[in-house]
Order: sequence, then structure tokens, then C-alpha cells
Amino acid sequence: MVTGGAGFIGSHFSERLAKEGHSVVCIDNFNDYYDPNAKRRNIALLLKSKNFSLYENDILEFEKLKKIFEKEKPEIIVHLAASVGVRNSITNPSMYADINVKGTINVLEASRLFGAKKLIFSSSSSVYGKNKKIPFSESDPVDNPASVYAVTKRTGELLCKAYHDLYGIDCMCLRFFSVYGPRGRPDMAPYKFTSLINQNKQIEMYGDGSSGRDYTYVGDIINGLMKAVEKNFSFDTVNLGNSGIVKLMELISLIESLLGKKAIIKNCPAKEEEAHTTYADISKAKKILSFNPKTGIREGMSDFVEWFKTI
Repeated sequence: MVTGGAGFIGSHFSERLAKEGHSVVCIDNFNDYYDPNAKRRNIALLLKSKNFSLYENDILEFEKLKKIFEKEKPEIIVHLAASVGVRNSITNPSMYADINVKGTINVLEASRLFGAKKLIFSSSSSVYGKNKKIPFSESDPVDNPASVYAVTKRTGELLCKAYHDLYGIDCMCLRFFSVYGPRGRPDMAPYKFTSLINQNKQIEMYGDGSSGRDYTYVGDIINGLMKAVEKNFSFDTVNLGNSGIVKLMELISLIESLLGKKAIIKNCPAKEEEAHTTYADISKAKKILSFNPKTGIREGMSDFVEWFKTI
């Protein structure tokens, strides 16, 4: 079962699972955080697969969720459904608490009630807050979050730990680092900047352009998720990143070269809720998941821009 299975990461992952012969149950409510039709396009081909079934359902609707679990009896849950984005969580904190905390409780509780064997939870690099030590390691403190989104993701990890300790559900929390690629979210820098530069519109650059992100190509994330599905574990927390830093100005310059257009930049003050740099230590992922990201930013953004031109 994949919650949020019609979204960016979820649709890629569901495709891979179905292709490899797994039966995939997708739950998605097609909310309007961005165009729901984009999500429907994401799974258009999957709907033709005999290995794929779709439930248009909100994870906050617990009674309906229980009925899906009772009917399908999934063995493995991959919980990707969430309210996403750091900045939006500052203006909509209650929505993030509802979906990311209460929704995660609902998924865990349904897993307990209907005997799911293990659950993989999509966490985020944002849980590291503004930690100064880089790269970020799973052993680093995560008690100084910089946004409501980060708080909800850390809470999700703790809920997974509680359900593991109380009920024996095997849980792995995967901390994703700035995932990008075809079908990417329109609110994230790679997509947003590509769209605006392509339209000769102004982009907002927060800070002096020296901030950096550990951009991770979606195909590498899917490989990591597949390794987690195949792995036996009890409880663990693991970084999934590319283990490198791409500065904001470098990303903008790369998009300019791929589009053959010059960015119109509006300089803006840095955002308090945003970390200056994210950078994943993936030694643990390499050790326990044989995780080995292979796609650099130029190749990954080239794939993204080629996809972007088709929509």
C-alpha cells in the first residue's frame, strides 16, 4: 500500500512496484496543493495495470481508511501522503498538524488493526533544522526544528517508534533530501525556477545565492525505497540523499544553460525557516540498504527539463 501514491515520488514508486510484479494499492485524495490533474496524469498508465488499484480517499477519514485496510490487507505500507513544503507550513500550521500527525496516526493504527508487517515512513531532511555540522548524520540531534513542517515530520518518526515499541510494527523512517526530477512538485526550486525562467518571468532568490541543497534525483530515491521494501528491519532511521551540495546560484545557472535563457532575478532576504545548507551523510544507507545514488545534478536536471517541455 502506497499512501500519496499519485504524487511525485508516489507515482514513480508505484510504477516500479507494479513493473516488478507487486500488487499495489494506492491511496490518494488528489488535494489541490498543486493541480490535481497533474497527479491524475502521473498514474494514467498505472490505472491500466492489473497490479494497481486506486482508492480516492483522505487519510484523515479513518473509518474509510479502515475499510480499505480490511479489504486489501496490505503487508507493507509505504506512507508518503503528507502536507509538504517548509514555507507553507508557517501559514497553515493546523493543516500540517492534521495531515502529517493525525493522518500518520490513522495509517499506523489501521496497520496495527489489520496486521501489516512493516511500514516505511517518508520523513525529511528538514528534521535537522539549522544544524551547523555537515553532513547531517542520523545520530545528530533533531530537537531544534526551524519550521512546523519539520516538527510534524519528526513527530511522525516518533509515532513510528512508539508503534514499533508498543505493537511490534517494523518501521523505517527515510529522511529524503530535496527530491527532484520528472513529475516534480511545482513549489520546489528546480520546477519553479525552470517554469519562471522559461516564461521570461522574474524569480525570487532568497539570500545571496550561496545557500545549498543536497538535491537527490527521484530515480535514486525510488531505488532506495525498493531496497527498504526488500530489507528486513525492526526500527531504523536512514538518510536518503545524493550526498553533495548544489548552491542556489549553481542551480539557477544550470537551468539557464539547459533552457538557453537568462534568469531575471529579484534578490530577497533569506527565510528564517529555511536551513542555509542541507547535506546528507549516507554511509548508513550504503551499509544497510546498499544505497548508491548515481545521478548528478546536470544529468538529473537535463531529464527534468526534457520532461518539463512535454507538459
